[in-house]
Amino acid sequence: MAKWFLFVCCALGVWGSTQAQGKLYIKEDPLITQMMDRYVQANKSRKFVDGWRVQIMATPDRQNMDRQLQIFQYRYPKLFADWVHHNPYYKIRVGAFATRLEALRLLYLLKPDYPGAYLLADKEVKPSELLGNY
Repeated sequence: MAKWFLFVCCALGVWGSTQAQGKLYIKEDPLITQMMDRYVQANKSRKFVDGWRVQIMATPDRQNMDRQLQIFQYRYPKLFADWVHHNPYYKIRVGAFATRLEALRLLYLLKPDYPGAYLLADKEVKPSELLGNY
């Protein structure tokens, strides 16, 4: 009888300890909470994120740039492509990626058609552009 009683007590003890493990209490310093709230608000207010693009060409000739951009958009209709003007060059940049590795994949796909293409870090990528790749 004593062995049976001991077994029941042990079983209830194990069951009770597993029930207590289901709850997690975190005691956080109020300064840490305040700092995290500031971090979240600062990131929500950013209009741009850091990202990567592939630059396929740079030319001082605006008409040549327009023609090459149309050719690119015809060949790759699902890829985002845009141009920027940094005097004296017009530059065609394609894609918008969060990581260098993702952009590298596109670079390898474009290299046969655009051998001068290279990766470019861009600090003005809109988050909505990141969602539309492939």
